[in-house]
Amino acid sequence: MKQGLNTYIWRSKMYRLLIIFLVLALATMACGINIDLPGTQLETGPLQTDEIIIPAPDDPEQAVDLSLEFGAGELTLNGGAGDNLLEGEASYNVPDFKPEVDTDFPSVGVTQGDLSIEGIPNFEDDVENEWNLLLGETPVSLEIDAGAYRGNYELGGLSLLNLDITDGASEVDLEFSSPNLVEMNNFSYATGASDVTLRGLANANFEDMTFRSGAGNYELNFSGELVRDANVNIESGISTIQIIIPDGVSAVLDFEGGLTNIDAGEGWVEEGDTYTHAGDGPTITINVTMGAGSLELN
Repeated sequence: MKQGLNTYIWRSKMYRLLIIFLVLALATMACGINIDLPGTQLETGPLQTDEIIIPAPDDPEQAVDLSLEFGAGELTLNGGAGDNLLEGEASYNVPDFKPEVDTDFPSVGVTQGDLSIEGIPNFEDDVENEWNLLLGETPVSLEIDAGAYRGNYELGGLSLLNLDITDGASEVDLEFSSPNLVEMNNFSYATGASDVTLRGLANANFEDMTFRSGAGNYELNFSGELVRDANVNIESGISTIQIIIPDGVSAVLDFEGGLTNIDAGEGWVEEGDTYTHAGDGPTITINVTMGAGSLELN
């Protein structure tokens, strides 16, 4: 696990170095001025592990607004908290990464502690920050706000009323391996330059889904049990997007964009900017807007 986090931190450092290089290059070409960028050195200490336990509300039918705010590191979220709303552990070796819990039902928040950074943070290879959390079956509107991190989400069999994920440069693997126990109103995902895989999306049982992204590689797999019509809106910059619709599932996709290569696989019928996938039962209606890149339909 530590090796995976170190690899991810190294990649994040490369992104930051590239941005710094571009800023310096532009400044030099514009006026020949040398710029000193301030930085913050993160001081590490002994590895600490905090236990997080948040009991479910007394009323099992009470819906909860749960927010998770996470910076750099690795966040893993699964079901299995039993009678608790949320439980798990947070391990870190930067004291300012200590998580803070705020419980004021129906709102609950878990936040990666206060870290005052001036300038650009210097993440060394020995920085560790990892949350391993479990959700219970309490009806929840879940909001995740993360930075440059690695996310592992298994959300099948939960009771998610809404799901809102916002992150920066990230590597995320999210799956609904079994049906959501309640109807989800809205699933929103906004990300920067990332590598994101979403699987079992039909099991999420959402009415509306919005996916917004910057440059990156993205897979949206609508496998699972589709029990009602679903609307999906995808907006992306220069990226590679793969959309997977299982055999026998009805889908209609409308495309709007510029220099995008579209590869429609077996089962898709093209008519202008509209692509149809024949099937029975409910229909997935997808609107895709891309600036440039590659769109693969399977």
